[in-house]
Amino acid sequence: MQNVRIPVMLNPARCAQRGLSYEGVLPAKVLKRVNGASAGDCTDVRVFVECGIDVQGIVYLKGKAVTELTLVCQRCMNTYSHPIAVEFAYSPVTDDSQIDELPDAYEPVELDENGEVHLQHLIEDEVLLAFPIVPMHDSEACNQSSRDVTVGNLPKTDPADERPKNPFAVLETLKRN
Repeated sequence: MQNVRIPVMLNPARCAQRGLSYEGVLPAKVLKRVNGASAGDCTDVRVFVECGIDVQGIVYLKGKAVTELTLVCQRCMNTYSHPIAVEFAYSPVTDDSQIDELPDAYEPVELDENGEVHLQHLIEDEVLLAFPIVPMHDSEACNQSSRDVTVGNLPKTDPADERPKNPFAVLETLKRN
Protein backbone atom coordinates (compact mmCIF):
# COMPACT_ATOMS: atom_id res chain seq x y z
CA MET A 1 0.00 0.00 0.00
CA GLN A 2 1.31 3.39 -0.98
CA ASN A 3 0.44 6.56 0.94
CA VAL A 4 0.60 8.96 -1.98
CA ARG A 5 -1.34 11.58 -3.85
CA ILE A 6 -4.22 9.81 -5.61
CA PRO A 7 -3.50 9.40 -9.36
CA VAL A 8 -5.61 11.25 -11.91
CA MET A 9 -5.93 8.29 -14.28
CA LEU A 10 -5.85 4.62 -13.36
CA ASN A 11 -5.74 1.44 -15.43
CA PRO A 12 -7.88 -0.97 -13.35
CA ALA A 13 -6.82 -4.15 -15.17
CA ARG A 14 -3.10 -3.45 -14.81
CA CYS A 15 -3.45 -2.38 -11.18
CA ALA A 16 -5.61 -5.44 -10.38
CA GLN A 17 -3.01 -7.81 -11.80
CA ARG A 18 -0.43 -6.25 -9.52
CA GLY A 19 -2.84 -6.07 -6.57
CA LEU A 20 -2.16 -2.37 -6.06
CA SER A 21 -3.91 -0.17 -3.55
CA TYR A 22 -3.54 3.52 -2.90
CA GLU A 23 -4.10 5.49 0.26
CA GLY A 24 -3.68 9.20 0.15
CA VAL A 25 -5.17 12.61 -0.30
CA LEU A 26 -7.09 14.18 -3.15
CA PRO A 27 -6.56 17.96 -2.87
CA ALA A 28 -9.76 20.01 -2.48
CA LYS A 29 -8.67 22.45 -5.17
CA VAL A 30 -9.17 19.81 -7.92
CA LEU A 31 -12.79 19.19 -6.85
CA LYS A 32 -14.25 22.18 -8.68
CA ARG A 33 -17.82 20.80 -8.88
CA VAL A 34 -17.88 19.94 -5.16
CA ASN A 35 -16.53 23.35 -4.20
CA GLY A 36 -19.11 25.02 -6.47
CA ALA A 37 -21.99 23.08 -4.90
CA SER A 38 -20.96 23.71 -1.31
CA ALA A 39 -20.94 26.99 0.63
CA GLY A 40 -17.17 26.97 0.90
CA ASP A 41 -14.21 24.81 0.11
CA CYS A 42 -14.31 21.22 1.23
CA THR A 43 -11.40 19.72 3.08
CA ASP A 44 -8.91 17.53 1.26
CA VAL A 45 -10.46 14.15 0.56
CA ARG A 46 -8.82 11.19 2.27
CA VAL A 47 -9.06 8.30 -0.18
CA PHE A 48 -8.38 4.58 -0.07
CA VAL A 49 -8.54 2.68 -3.37
CA GLU A 50 -7.95 -1.04 -3.88
CA CYS A 51 -7.71 -2.81 -7.24
CA GLY A 52 -8.07 -6.54 -7.54
CA ILE A 53 -9.70 -9.55 -9.14
CA ASP A 54 -12.51 -11.29 -7.23
CA VAL A 55 -13.26 -15.04 -7.08
CA GLN A 56 -15.39 -14.80 -10.24
CA GLY A 57 -12.48 -13.29 -12.17
CA ILE A 58 -14.02 -9.82 -12.27
CA VAL A 59 -11.66 -6.86 -12.11
CA TYR A 60 -12.80 -4.43 -9.43
CA LEU A 61 -11.97 -1.01 -8.08
CA LYS A 62 -13.12 -0.54 -4.47
CA GLY A 63 -12.56 2.32 -2.16
CA LYS A 64 -13.60 4.84 0.41
CA ALA A 65 -13.50 8.64 0.41
CA VAL A 66 -13.86 10.88 3.48
CA THR A 67 -14.15 14.66 3.56
CA GLU A 68 -15.94 17.50 5.30
CA LEU A 69 -18.09 20.07 3.51
CA THR A 70 -19.32 23.53 4.43
CA LEU A 71 -23.03 23.75 3.61
CA VAL A 72 -25.82 26.27 4.20
CA CYS A 73 -28.60 25.10 6.51
CA GLN A 74 -31.90 25.55 4.69
CA ARG A 75 -33.74 26.25 7.96
CA CYS A 76 -31.62 29.01 9.47
CA MET A 77 -29.42 29.91 6.45
CA ASN A 78 -26.21 29.64 8.51
CA THR A 79 -23.23 27.62 7.38
CA TYR A 80 -22.32 24.38 9.09
CA SER A 81 -19.82 21.59 8.66
CA HIS A 82 -21.11 18.29 7.22
CA PRO A 83 -18.93 15.13 7.22
CA ILE A 84 -19.13 12.82 4.20
CA ALA A 85 -17.85 9.26 4.00
CA VAL A 86 -18.63 7.22 0.89
CA GLU A 87 -17.73 3.71 -0.15
CA PHE A 88 -17.70 2.60 -3.76
CA ALA A 89 -17.15 -0.57 -5.78
CA TYR A 90 -16.76 -0.43 -9.55
CA SER A 91 -15.92 -2.86 -12.28
CA PRO A 92 -14.62 -1.60 -15.63
CA VAL A 93 -16.67 -2.33 -18.76
CA THR A 94 -15.97 -1.68 -22.42
CA ASP A 95 -19.48 -2.19 -23.87
CA ASP A 96 -23.13 -2.41 -22.81
CA SER A 97 -23.29 -6.22 -22.98
CA GLN A 98 -20.89 -6.49 -20.03
CA ILE A 99 -23.13 -4.35 -17.82
CA ASP A 100 -25.90 -6.98 -17.74
CA GLU A 101 -23.44 -9.69 -16.65
CA LEU A 102 -22.03 -7.61 -13.80
CA PRO A 103 -22.97 -8.68 -10.24
CA ASP A 104 -25.02 -6.24 -8.14
CA ALA A 105 -22.04 -5.63 -5.86
CA TYR A 106 -20.32 -3.56 -8.56
CA GLU A 107 -21.31 -0.46 -10.46
CA PRO A 108 -20.08 -0.32 -14.06
CA VAL A 109 -17.49 2.27 -15.02
CA GLU A 110 -16.53 2.94 -18.61
CA LEU A 111 -12.93 2.88 -19.71
CA ASP A 112 -11.47 5.44 -22.06
CA GLU A 113 -9.68 4.54 -25.30
CA ASN A 114 -6.50 3.74 -23.33
CA GLY A 115 -8.27 1.36 -20.92
CA GLU A 116 -8.09 3.84 -18.06
CA VAL A 117 -10.54 5.42 -15.61
CA HIS A 118 -10.45 9.07 -14.58
CA LEU A 119 -10.17 8.28 -10.87
CA GLN A 120 -10.40 11.84 -9.56
CA HIS A 121 -13.67 12.45 -11.42
CA LEU A 122 -15.01 9.15 -10.13
CA ILE A 123 -14.28 10.14 -6.53
CA GLU A 124 -15.74 13.62 -7.09
CA ASP A 125 -18.93 12.03 -8.48
CA GLU A 126 -19.25 9.87 -5.36
CA VAL A 127 -18.84 12.89 -3.07
CA LEU A 128 -21.45 14.84 -5.06
CA LEU A 129 -23.90 11.95 -4.78
CA ALA A 130 -23.45 11.96 -1.00
CA PHE A 131 -24.58 15.58 -0.65
CA PRO A 132 -27.75 15.84 1.46
CA ILE A 133 -30.86 16.66 -0.56
CA VAL A 134 -31.83 19.42 1.86
CA PRO A 135 -28.85 20.48 3.97
CA MET A 136 -29.87 21.17 7.58
CA HIS A 137 -28.30 21.24 11.02
CA ASP A 138 -29.41 18.69 13.57
CA SER A 139 -32.61 19.91 15.26
CA GLU A 140 -30.74 20.65 18.49
CA ALA A 141 -28.04 22.73 16.77
CA CYS A 142 -30.33 24.81 14.55
CA ASN A 143 -31.76 28.01 16.03
CA GLN A 144 -34.82 27.85 13.71
CA SER A 145 -35.92 24.28 14.48
CA SER A 146 -38.12 25.39 17.39
CA ARG A 147 -40.13 27.63 15.06
CA ASP A 148 -41.71 25.31 12.52
CA VAL A 149 -43.38 27.39 9.86
CA THR A 150 -46.60 26.49 8.06
CA VAL A 151 -47.40 28.49 4.96
CA GLY A 152 -51.04 28.70 3.83
CA ASN A 153 -54.21 27.23 5.31
CA LEU A 154 -54.53 23.52 5.78
CA PRO A 155 -57.90 22.01 4.80
CA LYS A 156 -59.97 20.84 7.75
CA THR A 157 -61.34 17.81 5.93
CA ASP A 158 -59.73 15.60 3.41
CA PRO A 159 -61.66 15.54 0.08
CA ALA A 160 -60.98 11.81 -0.10
CA ASP A 161 -63.14 11.32 3.01
CA GLU A 162 -66.15 12.88 1.27
CA ARG A 163 -66.17 10.30 -1.52
CA PRO A 164 -68.38 7.24 -1.07
CA LYS A 165 -66.56 4.21 0.30
CA ASN A 166 -68.20 1.85 -2.19
CA PRO A 167 -66.79 2.35 -5.70
CA PHE A 168 -70.07 1.06 -7.20
CA ALA A 169 -72.23 3.61 -5.35
CA VAL A 170 -72.11 5.92 -8.38
CA LEU A 171 -73.39 3.11 -10.61
CA GLU A 172 -76.23 2.47 -8.18
CA THR A 173 -77.39 6.09 -8.42
CA LEU A 174 -77.25 5.89 -12.21
CA LYS A 175 -79.30 2.69 -12.16
CA ARG A 176 -82.04 4.38 -10.12
CA ASN A 177 -82.33 7.26 -12.59
